[in-house]
Amino acid sequence: MTAGTKTLTLLRHAKSGWDDPALRDYDRGLNAKGKRAAALIGGHLRNAAGVFDHVVASPAVRVVETLEQVESSYGRTLAPHFDRRIYLASAVTLLDIIHEAPAEAVHLLLVGHNPGLEDLAMLLVPDSDEPLRVALEAKYPTATIAEISFAGEWATLAGGSGRLTRFVRPRDLDPTLGPDED
Repeated sequence: MTAGTKTLTLLRHAKSGWDDPALRDYDRGLNAKGKRAAALIGGHLRNAAGVFDHVVASPAVRVVETLEQVESSYGRTLAPHFDRRIYLASAVTLLDIIHEAPAEAVHLLLVGHNPGLEDLAMLLVPDSDEPLRVALEAKYPTATIAEISFAGEWATLAGGSGRLTRFVRPRDLDPTLGPDED
């Protein structure tokens, strides 16, 4: 990794359950498929992503449970900073949160929700016909990670300045976890 290169990993929460109509959206937990997918992604991150310097996440129950499952397979403590602004945030709000990341952090993990995460990834990565960008544009399923690298500082990250280096869906690691993921 060259000096000044930062890596942003975006993780959409895993598949949640809708079986209790009395629950607020914020309070919905993961279903069994979501737990499996999150644990699988955690194992993938352990092998592929290295160590996260800073983790920021929505405090919604499905995000907290996603992180618990990811952490169990990741093998390291993630110690997220929970930020309520991430819950149902727009891409612009998410970018504001990234701008606040500690300058010394090199690898940031942001865990949240769609459509904000997908919109943020689309904003940061220039439009192209590269296979990863095409896959991102097609659909950003639950428990999917998008890894974006860029040169510069968190405080100056801007639209079109990133390069999509990884886009991994749970079904890429285990076909039984797709294609009905959403």
